[in-house]
Amino acid sequence: MSLEAGFTIPSAMFYTKDDDGINANDTVEYFAGRKIVVFALPGAFTPTCSARHLPTYIEHHDALKAAGVDAIACLAVNDAHVMHAWAMAEGASDKIDMLADSTTAVSAALGILFDMGGILGKRATRCAFIVEDGVVGHVFMEEVGAFEVSDAGTVLAALTA
Repeated sequence: MSLEAGFTIPSAMFYTKDDDGINANDTVEYFAGRKIVVFALPGAFTPTCSARHLPTYIEHHDALKAAGVDAIACLAVNDAHVMHAWAMAEGASDKIDMLADSTTAVSAALGILFDMGGILGKRATRCAFIVEDGVVGHVFMEEVGAFEVSDAGTVLAALTA
């Protein structure tokens, strides 16, 4: 299975952290009735993810919302504590929903799970996609090691075209 336009988001659990603790969330419920831009990346606090990928979504947050997006979500194979700490460190807490895919269930269900070897292990492929009421509309898939098409500016251009 590979993530593509027309793909219906299957049920899988991800985790978030807030002031009340860790929350388990189902993808079907999260995506129901909303337009959400998701960007997936190999991991919190990693070089390209921290220096380039996440910052584009923070920078374009207001423009994405103005283009009709209900939420912006970052998906990574990390635990909820790490995703929360990364959001706090980068100033993303009030802008980006940080979806912790600690069990790889979501990445596997989406067909974007890949093995980065002994150092990082199994991770989400770097990509972005637009989901409207649980159905994927656009997919911006990166080649391994690249960061060229999954940035917020590219996604915004597709939303406003």
